[in-house]
Amino acid sequence: MKFRQFIHILAIITLIACFVTPVLAAEAAPADEATTYYNAGETLLNLNDYERAIASFDQALASNTTAIKLSDALLYTYRDKGYAQIQLKKYDEAIKTFEQGLALYPKDKMLWNNKGYANYNLGKYQDALTSYDTALIFEKNYTIALINKGDTLSKMGQYQSAIDTYKTALESDPGNREATTGLAAAQQAAASEIPTTMIVIVVLVIIVAGLAVWYIKFRKPDESKPAENKPPGKKK
Repeated sequence: MKFRQFIHILAIITLIACFVTPVLAAEAAPADEATTYYNAGETLLNLNDYERAIASFDQALASNTTAIKLSDALLYTYRDKGYAQIQLKKYDEAIKTFEQGLALYPKDKMLWNNKGYANYNLGKYQDALTSYDTALIFEKNYTIALINKGDTLSKMGQYQSAIDTYKTALESDPGNREATTGLAAAQQAAASEIPTTMIVIVVLVIIVAGLAVWYIKFRKPDESKPAENKPPGKKK
């Protein structure tokens, strides 16, 4: 082999080594911890293993979140951790999780909607409405938030407002089963409320009329004030 050929072969081997070594180093580098924990949490969530999913999401949030901030993974961490807490009926904890997420993503409609749902299950209906209305600011045709708002209004006895909300939901998603069911229930409740109101009014009228008759018929007459006895005048 000539010396010049040997030099060419050595140069090619050196060049290959320069490219292969960084690739191997990249493959051998450890995965980002936050991403690893996040992926584990998503897997556990899909398996309905909510307790362990929450633990994995907590580990992701406790790690360096720089990498998962670059994608939607950090947002999904808050969303899905709160969802898991709702499934376990840990509504107070879910609200805290959603609020932490909203501190970073204040315009995320799903965080607002799910916070509303947690408040609804705690019986905090006005707080739930506030959350749903905020979600609807960012997407006015957000069907899930509209249905949840309708359910809350029905629970509060505001049936006509609930009817209007369900109808709006059906405009954005025609044939939606939950919106259709909610609308029918609200309409039935509103219809049954009218006779009840009339009965109450009639009963009140009867009571007032009865009291008036009793007062007129049986009230004690006013005692007339006796005339003052004036001393007789002196005769002149």
